[in-house]
Amino acid sequence: FFLATKGLHLSVEFTGGTLVEVGYTQSADIEKIRKQLDADGFVDTQVQNFGSSRDVLIRVPLAKDTETAKVGERVMASLAKVSGGDTPTLKRVEFVGPQVGKELASDGAMALLLVVIGIVIYLAIRFEWRFAVSAIIANLHDVVIILGFFALFQWEFSLPVLAAVLAVLGYSVNESVVVFDRVRETFKKKRGMNTPQVLDHAITSTISRTIITHGCTQMMVTSMLIFGGPALHYFALALTIGILFGI
Repeated sequence: FFLATKGLHLSVEFTGGTLVEVGYTQSADIEKIRKQLDADGFVDTQVQNFGSSRDVLIRVPLAKDTETAKVGERVMASLAKVSGGDTPTLKRVEFVGPQVGKELASDGAMALLLVVIGIVIYLAIRFEWRFAVSAIIANLHDVVIILGFFALFQWEFSLPVLAAVLAVLGYSVNESVVVFDRVRETFKKKRGMNTPQVLDHAITSTISRTIITHGCTQMMVTSMLIFGGPALHYFALALTIGILFGI
């Protein structure tokens, strides 16, 4: 519903914008740069280290009636306010057009589709087509919920978030394979059970493993969420939603 009514809030990689790369003589204070850019009216700007702690890459979303050169000048003026004597050097200013963004969006959607098709084929070969169909519906449920959260709260959907969605999909498939292996074993060993009882038994007997493995992964993801900063925030958030709903 939220995907249909609100849609995703796509990042500069998908919508187009200006890339500004600057270099410092010492390590750059990323947090200070972010706060200064926010204070100077730059909205949804991405700031991250690029190659080393002295190189900074700044992505500024596409704005109407704004020249790329002027965006670069405004960014450099903001950086000068927080330079603290270490004046940054402008290395490059590039415009990423929305056409490139559309290509990324279509490539991302294609990646998701190919993963889904690959999973269906694998499960169909390993088990049978009914298992494959039920598994992909169950696994896409996790993906749709992640995308729904991002649409509802209008969190920025970037390439790292897409990577997290694909990771959750792979993670969910791993769980499905474990459960289906137990289903197949139970069908052979316990002839008196009907299908719902077999499925119930398979899930119940693997739930402790699911909680332990997901819990251990979530510990790592939580550390990224708390200490990873803005660059990893939405990546870790997408994984957290996927893992919790996966359980």
